Amino acid sequence: MISERAAAKINLFLHVGTKREDGFHPLQSLAVFTDLGDALAIEPASELALQIDGPFAKGLDGEGDNLVLRAARAIGGPGARLTLTKNLPVASGIGGGSADAAAALRGLNALWSSGKDDAALCEIAAALGSDIPVCVLSTPSFMEGRGEILRAPQSMPRLPMLLVNPGVAVPTRDVFAALKDRNGAGMTLPHGRFRDTADLLRFLETTRNDLEAPALQIQPVIGEVLAAMAALPGALLTRMSGSGATCFGIFADDDCCARAAQILKAAAPGWWVAPTFVPQTGIAHEVVGQDIGPTPDGL
Repeated sequence: MISERAAAKINLFLHVGTKREDGFHPLQSLAVFTDLGDALAIEPASELALQIDGPFAKGLDGEGDNLVLRAARAIGGPGARLTLTKNLPVASGIGGGSADAAAALRGLNALWSSGKDDAALCEIAAALGSDIPVCVLSTPSFMEGRGEILRAPQSMPRLPMLLVNPGVAVPTRDVFAALKDRNGAGMTLPHGRFRDTADLLRFLETTRNDLEAPALQIQPVIGEVLAAMAALPGALLTRMSGSGATCFGIFADDDCCARAAQILKAAAPGWWVAPTFVPQTGIAHEVVGQDIGPTPDGL
Protein backbone atom coordinates (compact mmCIF):
# COMPACT_ATOMS: atom_id res chain seq x y z
CA MET A 1 0.00 0.00 0.00
CA ILE A 2 1.17 3.52 -0.81
CA SER A 3 0.36 6.36 1.58
CA GLU A 4 0.39 10.00 0.49
CA ARG A 5 -0.21 13.09 2.62
CA ALA A 6 -2.27 15.90 1.10
CA ALA A 7 -1.03 18.89 3.07
CA ALA A 8 -3.15 22.00 3.56
CA LYS A 9 -2.03 24.79 1.21
CA ILE A 10 -1.90 28.30 2.66
CA ASN A 11 -1.63 31.39 0.47
CA LEU A 12 0.45 33.78 2.58
CA PHE A 13 -0.55 36.43 0.07
CA LEU A 14 -2.63 36.40 -3.11
CA HIS A 15 -2.65 39.12 -5.76
CA VAL A 16 -5.09 38.86 -8.67
CA GLY A 17 -4.83 40.51 -12.09
CA THR A 18 -7.28 41.26 -14.90
CA LYS A 19 -8.94 38.23 -16.47
CA ARG A 20 -7.04 36.87 -19.47
CA GLU A 21 -8.54 35.99 -22.86
CA ASP A 22 -8.58 32.32 -21.85
CA GLY A 23 -10.83 33.16 -18.89
CA PHE A 24 -8.18 32.67 -16.20
CA HIS A 25 -6.96 35.38 -13.84
CA PRO A 26 -3.20 35.95 -13.62
CA LEU A 27 -2.09 35.72 -10.03
CA GLN A 28 0.86 36.06 -7.74
CA SER A 29 1.13 34.22 -4.45
CA LEU A 30 3.43 32.59 -1.95
CA ALA A 31 2.02 29.20 -1.06
CA VAL A 32 3.22 27.15 1.89
CA PHE A 33 2.14 23.74 3.18
CA THR A 34 1.33 22.79 6.75
CA ASP A 35 1.92 19.63 8.74
CA LEU A 36 -1.87 19.19 8.77
CA GLY A 37 -3.71 17.62 5.84
CA ASP A 38 -5.79 14.85 4.35
CA ALA A 39 -4.41 11.33 3.88
CA LEU A 40 -4.67 9.10 0.82
CA ALA A 41 -4.04 5.35 0.88
CA ILE A 42 -3.62 3.59 -2.47
CA GLU A 43 -3.68 -0.16 -3.15
CA PRO A 44 -3.57 -2.22 -6.37
CA ALA A 45 -6.97 -3.25 -7.74
CA SER A 46 -8.52 -4.39 -10.99
CA GLU A 47 -10.72 -1.29 -11.24
CA LEU A 48 -10.59 2.31 -10.08
CA ALA A 49 -12.51 2.90 -6.86
CA LEU A 50 -12.57 5.64 -4.21
CA GLN A 51 -13.74 5.46 -0.60
CA ILE A 52 -13.92 8.58 1.59
CA ASP A 53 -13.87 8.68 5.39
CA GLY A 54 -12.74 11.13 8.05
CA PRO A 55 -14.36 14.07 9.90
CA PHE A 56 -15.23 16.00 6.69
CA ALA A 57 -16.24 13.06 4.50
CA LYS A 58 -19.88 14.19 4.46
CA GLY A 59 -18.86 17.37 2.68
CA LEU A 60 -18.08 15.24 -0.38
CA ASP A 61 -21.35 13.30 -0.40
CA GLY A 62 -22.75 13.06 -3.90
CA GLU A 63 -19.42 13.79 -5.61
CA GLY A 64 -19.15 10.68 -7.72
CA ASP A 65 -16.49 12.23 -9.93
CA ASN A 66 -14.30 14.33 -7.68
CA LEU A 67 -10.79 15.57 -8.36
CA VAL A 68 -9.10 12.44 -7.01
CA LEU A 69 -10.82 10.21 -9.59
CA ARG A 70 -10.25 12.76 -12.34
CA ALA A 71 -6.54 12.84 -11.45
CA ALA A 72 -6.40 9.04 -11.50
CA ARG A 73 -7.94 8.88 -14.97
CA ALA A 74 -5.66 11.66 -16.20
CA ILE A 75 -2.47 9.81 -15.29
CA GLY A 76 -3.86 6.49 -16.59
CA GLY A 77 -3.31 2.99 -15.26
CA PRO A 78 -4.74 -0.48 -14.69
CA GLY A 79 -6.79 0.27 -11.58
CA ALA A 80 -6.45 1.10 -7.90
CA ARG A 81 -8.41 1.28 -4.68
CA LEU A 82 -8.05 4.70 -3.08
CA THR A 83 -9.11 5.61 0.46
CA LEU A 84 -9.23 9.33 1.21
CA THR A 85 -9.34 10.40 4.86
CA LYS A 86 -10.79 13.90 4.77
CA ASN A 87 -9.36 15.89 7.70
CA LEU A 88 -9.68 19.35 6.12
CA PRO A 89 -12.89 21.33 5.59
CA VAL A 90 -14.24 21.11 2.05
CA ALA A 91 -14.04 24.14 -0.28
CA SER A 92 -12.36 26.24 2.38
CA GLY A 93 -9.51 28.04 0.62
CA ILE A 94 -6.69 25.77 1.77
CA GLY A 95 -6.41 23.58 -1.31
CA GLY A 96 -7.94 20.44 0.15
CA GLY A 97 -9.37 19.05 -3.08
CA SER A 98 -6.35 20.15 -5.08
CA ALA A 99 -3.97 18.58 -2.57
CA ASP A 100 -5.98 15.35 -2.69
CA ALA A 101 -5.74 15.26 -6.49
CA ALA A 102 -2.01 15.98 -6.32
CA ALA A 103 -1.55 13.16 -3.80
CA ALA A 104 -3.36 10.82 -6.19
CA LEU A 105 -1.03 11.83 -9.04
CA ARG A 106 2.08 11.21 -6.92
CA GLY A 107 0.84 7.96 -5.42
CA LEU A 108 -0.49 6.43 -8.62
CA ASN A 109 2.68 7.43 -10.46
CA ALA A 110 4.56 5.30 -7.93
CA LEU A 111 2.02 2.44 -7.84
CA TRP A 112 1.83 2.11 -11.61
CA SER A 113 5.57 2.81 -12.12
CA SER A 114 4.66 5.48 -14.65
CA GLY A 115 8.08 7.10 -14.36
CA LYS A 116 6.80 10.68 -14.60
CA ASP A 117 8.95 13.38 -13.01
CA ASP A 118 7.62 16.44 -11.17
CA ALA A 119 7.44 18.51 -14.36
CA ALA A 120 5.34 15.85 -16.12
CA LEU A 121 3.02 15.47 -13.12
CA CYS A 122 2.63 19.25 -12.90
CA GLU A 123 1.68 19.39 -16.58
CA ILE A 124 -1.09 16.87 -15.95
CA ALA A 125 -2.08 18.74 -12.80
CA ALA A 126 -2.38 22.09 -14.62
CA ALA A 127 -5.05 20.64 -16.88
CA LEU A 128 -7.08 19.63 -13.81
CA GLY A 129 -6.88 22.87 -11.81
CA SER A 130 -4.82 26.01 -11.39
CA ASP A 131 -3.48 25.26 -7.91
CA ILE A 132 -2.90 21.53 -8.34
CA PRO A 133 0.68 21.87 -9.72
CA VAL A 134 1.92 23.60 -6.56
CA CYS A 135 0.23 20.87 -4.50
CA VAL A 136 2.13 18.22 -6.47
CA LEU A 137 5.36 19.74 -5.16
CA SER A 138 3.92 20.53 -1.70
CA THR A 139 6.85 22.81 -0.91
CA PRO A 140 6.89 26.60 -0.41
CA SER A 141 6.53 28.21 -3.83
CA PHE A 142 6.02 31.59 -5.43
CA MET A 143 3.18 31.20 -7.93
CA GLU A 144 2.54 33.19 -11.11
CA GLY A 145 0.63 32.79 -14.36
CA ARG A 146 -2.61 31.07 -13.45
CA GLY A 147 -0.68 29.04 -10.88
CA GLU A 148 1.49 26.86 -13.12
CA ILE A 149 4.63 29.04 -12.96
CA LEU A 150 6.41 28.01 -9.76
CA ARG A 151 9.64 29.00 -8.06
CA ALA A 152 10.81 28.13 -4.58
CA PRO A 153 12.00 30.80 -2.14
CA GLN A 154 15.61 30.22 -1.19
CA SER A 155 14.75 29.70 2.47
CA MET A 156 11.69 29.73 4.72
CA PRO A 157 11.51 29.70 8.53
CA ARG A 158 9.41 27.27 10.52
CA LEU A 159 6.02 28.93 11.08
CA PRO A 160 3.73 28.03 14.00
CA MET A 161 0.29 28.52 12.44
CA LEU A 162 -3.33 28.43 13.53
CA LEU A 163 -6.03 27.59 10.97
CA VAL A 164 -9.63 28.66 11.65
CA ASN A 165 -12.74 28.08 9.56
CA PRO A 166 -16.16 29.36 10.71
CA GLY A 167 -18.00 26.60 8.88
CA VAL A 168 -19.47 28.69 6.06
CA ALA A 169 -19.32 28.20 2.30
CA VAL A 170 -17.65 30.79 0.11
CA PRO A 171 -17.93 29.70 -3.56
CA THR A 172 -14.77 30.69 -5.40
CA ARG A 173 -16.77 31.77 -8.45
CA ASP A 174 -18.84 34.19 -6.34
CA VAL A 175 -15.72 35.65 -4.75
CA PHE A 176 -14.11 36.37 -8.11
CA ALA A 177 -17.40 37.84 -9.39
CA ALA A 178 -17.41 40.29 -6.45
CA LEU A 179 -13.76 41.27 -6.95
CA LYS A 180 -13.51 44.88 -8.08
CA ASP A 181 -9.77 45.63 -8.20
CA ARG A 182 -8.01 43.18 -10.53
CA ASN A 183 -4.67 44.90 -11.09
CA GLY A 184 -2.58 43.17 -8.46
CA ALA A 185 -0.39 40.77 -10.44
CA GLY A 186 2.44 43.13 -11.39
CA MET A 187 4.67 42.82 -8.33
CA THR A 188 8.33 41.92 -8.82
CA LEU A 189 8.70 38.83 -6.69
CA PRO A 190 11.82 38.50 -4.52
CA HIS A 191 14.33 35.68 -4.33
CA GLY A 192 12.91 34.81 -0.94
CA ARG A 193 15.89 34.62 1.41
CA PHE A 194 13.64 34.59 4.47
CA ARG A 195 16.11 33.99 7.28
CA ASP A 196 13.56 34.14 10.10
CA THR A 197 9.91 34.93 10.78
CA ALA A 198 10.58 38.67 11.16
CA ASP A 199 12.23 38.71 7.74
CA LEU A 200 9.22 37.00 6.18
CA LEU A 201 6.75 39.29 7.94
CA ARG A 202 8.52 42.39 6.62
CA PHE A 203 7.89 41.11 3.11
CA LEU A 204 4.29 40.08 3.81
CA GLU A 205 3.55 43.62 5.06
CA THR A 206 3.92 44.72 1.43
CA THR A 207 1.33 42.18 0.25
CA ARG A 208 -2.34 41.31 0.77
CA ASN A 209 -5.04 38.85 -0.23
CA ASP A 210 -7.08 40.51 -2.96
CA LEU A 211 -9.93 38.02 -2.43
CA GLU A 212 -10.37 38.87 1.24
CA ALA A 213 -12.58 41.93 0.69
CA PRO A 214 -15.06 40.25 -1.70
CA ALA A 215 -15.19 37.15 0.51
CA LEU A 216 -16.05 39.38 3.47
CA GLN A 217 -18.96 40.82 1.49
CA ILE A 218 -20.34 37.33 0.94
CA GLN A 219 -19.61 35.99 4.44
CA PRO A 220 -19.06 38.80 7.01
CA VAL A 221 -18.25 36.17 9.66
CA ILE A 222 -14.78 35.99 8.09
CA GLY A 223 -14.18 39.43 9.58
CA GLU A 224 -15.14 38.08 13.00
CA VAL A 225 -12.62 35.27 12.59
CA LEU A 226 -9.83 37.66 11.59
CA ALA A 227 -10.59 40.02 14.49
CA ALA A 228 -10.71 37.17 17.01
CA MET A 229 -7.40 35.75 15.77
CA ALA A 230 -5.65 39.12 15.75
CA ALA A 231 -6.59 39.61 19.41
CA LEU A 232 -5.01 36.33 20.51
CA PRO A 233 -1.74 36.49 22.47
CA GLY A 234 1.28 35.92 20.28
CA ALA A 235 -0.47 36.53 16.94
CA LEU A 236 2.00 38.10 14.48
CA LEU A 237 -0.07 38.09 11.28
CA THR A 238 -3.66 37.11 10.49
CA ARG A 239 -5.06 36.80 6.99
CA MET A 240 -7.54 34.84 4.93
CA SER A 241 -6.16 32.04 2.73
CA GLY A 242 -7.16 31.67 -0.92
CA SER A 243 -10.80 32.47 -1.57
CA GLY A 244 -11.78 31.63 2.02
CA ALA A 245 -13.31 31.06 4.37
CA THR A 246 -10.32 29.57 6.24
CA CYS A 247 -8.10 32.15 7.91
CA PHE A 248 -4.60 31.64 9.25
CA GLY A 249 -2.52 33.19 11.96
CA ILE A 250 1.26 33.09 12.27
CA PHE A 251 2.31 32.91 15.92
CA ALA A 252 5.45 33.69 17.86
CA ASP A 253 6.03 30.05 18.89
CA ASP A 254 4.29 26.69 19.25
CA ASP A 255 3.19 27.34 22.84
CA CYS A 256 1.51 30.61 21.83
CA CYS A 257 -0.21 28.82 18.96
CA ALA A 258 -1.47 26.00 21.20
CA ARG A 259 -2.77 28.44 23.83
CA ALA A 260 -4.46 30.52 21.15
CA ALA A 261 -6.21 27.41 19.83
CA GLN A 262 -7.52 26.58 23.31
CA ILE A 263 -8.81 30.13 23.80
CA LEU A 264 -10.56 30.23 20.44
CA LYS A 265 -12.07 26.75 20.75
CA ALA A 266 -13.63 27.80 24.04
CA ALA A 267 -14.86 31.13 22.68
CA ALA A 268 -16.21 29.79 19.37
CA PRO A 269 -17.00 26.07 19.73
CA GLY A 270 -18.71 25.99 16.34
CA TRP A 271 -15.55 26.95 14.46
CA TRP A 272 -12.93 24.54 13.14
CA VAL A 273 -9.72 25.48 14.96
CA ALA A 274 -6.50 23.63 14.18
CA PRO A 275 -2.98 24.44 15.42
CA THR A 276 -0.23 23.28 13.06
CA PHE A 277 3.05 24.50 11.57
CA VAL A 278 4.84 25.08 8.28
CA PRO A 279 8.18 23.20 8.22
CA GLN A 280 11.42 25.08 7.69
CA THR A 281 12.94 24.76 4.21
CA GLY A 282 16.24 25.84 2.76
CA ILE A 283 16.81 23.94 -0.47
CA ALA A 284 15.04 25.22 -3.57
CA HIS A 285 13.31 22.82 -5.95
CA GLU A 286 13.78 23.27 -9.68
CA VAL A 287 11.62 25.75 -11.56
CA VAL A 288 8.51 24.10 -12.96
CA GLY A 289 6.68 25.72 -15.85
CA GLN A 290 7.77 28.92 -17.52
CA ASP A 291 10.77 30.73 -16.02
CA ILE A 292 9.59 33.96 -14.42
CA GLY A 293 12.90 35.68 -15.21
CA PRO A 294 15.39 37.52 -13.03
CA THR A 295 14.46 38.92 -9.64
CA PRO A 296 16.20 41.63 -7.64
CA ASP A 297 18.77 40.97 -4.97
CA GLY A 298 17.65 41.13 -1.37
CA LEU A 299 14.77 39.13 0.03
